[in-house]
Amino acid sequence: MSTVLALLAALLWFVPTPAAHAAVTLEKVGSFGANPGGLNMYVYRPAALPAHPAVVVALHGCTQSAQVYADNSGLTTLADRHGFVLVLAETTSANNLNSCFNWFQTTDNRRGQGEAASIRQMVAHAESAYGADAARTYVTGLSAGGGMTAVMLAAYPDVFEAGAVVAGLPYDCTKDTGAFTCMNPGVDRTPAVWAQRVRDAYPGYAGPWPRVAVWHGDNDPTVAPKNADELRDQWTAVHGVDQNPDRTSTIGPNQTRREQYLGTDGRILVEVDRVPAIGHGTPVDPGSGPQQCGQTGTANFIDSICSSYWISEFFGLSGSAPDPGGLPAPAGLAATGATDTSITLRWNAVEGAAGYAVYRDGARVATPAGSPFTDTGLNPGTGHDYSVAARDATGAEGARSGPVTAATTGSVAACWTTDNYHQVAAGQATTDGSYAYAKGSAQNMGLYNTFVTHTLKESPAGYYVVADGNCP
Repeated sequence: MSTVLALLAALLWFVPTPAAHAAVTLEKVGSFGANPGGLNMYVYRPAALPAHPAVVVALHGCTQSAQVYADNSGLTTLADRHGFVLVLAETTSANNLNSCFNWFQTTDNRRGQGEAASIRQMVAHAESAYGADAARTYVTGLSAGGGMTAVMLAAYPDVFEAGAVVAGLPYDCTKDTGAFTCMNPGVDRTPAVWAQRVRDAYPGYAGPWPRVAVWHGDNDPTVAPKNADELRDQWTAVHGVDQNPDRTSTIGPNQTRREQYLGTDGRILVEVDRVPAIGHGTPVDPGSGPQQCGQTGTANFIDSICSSYWISEFFGLSGSAPDPGGLPAPAGLAATGATDTSITLRWNAVEGAAGYAVYRDGARVATPAGSPFTDTGLNPGTGHDYSVAARDATGAEGARSGPVTAATTGSVAACWTTDNYHQVAAGQATTDGSYAYAKGSAQNMGLYNTFVTHTLKESPAGYYVVADGNCP
């Protein structure tokens, strides 16, 4: 897609709106690591933040800002109630003329690149700075932010437990058509085709896929409601379930129609919420009731139903901490073998367990049926902390085991820290004359000059990734 088309798409996405009154105090994070997408990071932390809180990433719509979304979406009300960290990513007119997230550009919607990589880095910062629970990380967004929500779920299924796409689009819709067509009238692809695009976002990934909620207004003239059906097709197929809802109901004061698609264990894997008689925007319901939230003083926040309340329920954030089942922590966790790229673990079986969840460095990486388990795709010479929890027949996890540390064999990855000009001169990066790109991963490192400095990690030989503050 040409730059001109991208800018035109941005202009037509929203009618520009006036800035909302700043009613919520946000903390701007000046440095959160590698930022190839050039985004801003803001954080809302409740006054009473529990230990190891969940993280919800929120992505605003076009012409909006982090502040506007915090003030009007109602998410801060739920953060106060349930004790989670709210991370608000913000793009600017320097990235997109109308401050839209670039969900349609391959330089921004791929793992390890552009805006997607910047948002991932914000999550990593939240984990290290606020002690957030890596196993309870979620993402939601409106419109272009909804499109970028689908990007994050597809590109980083190992990071996000679940997501909610509000008035958004399927992942990689623009692979074979333009942004205008994707938005309206929408594009019809088979569930298998849509699902393959998600799998292609992280080739070889074999872990659990994020659960997905889809919210869309029946009368949306900007992003056609057809996109809700295509998102449903994409994510039900990813999860291996059909496109016929297992449960239907109505919720909220306006009788929003809910469809739920269940896994064999009874968990809700995909949910579609169709909001009657509204156009393009985030559904809110101002008030102080238990199911109310949000404000309507700014365009594209529509008085109908508090979508943020129902989204937080879908995420499972009705408490301030995980609610483990009654299964005890597995005993005897030990590393029994290692290669340059893998570590093998064993543990004692837990009576009544239907399966297990394996955590590497705080993030859930697999749900094997039992022991032993081999964690693959690791870098040579690297150490990792592991823990394991038993899962019952409903998927609920019990207490986690104590951690065990293990390392792969081989040499530690080499690291190189210098400015972009000298990274190119050393053969660790390439340039198109304006920007520098890490050799191998093709990550955008910013302007090709001596004023921008990054750390590149080389592993395997000849393949470099941006690893600022995280090398080896």
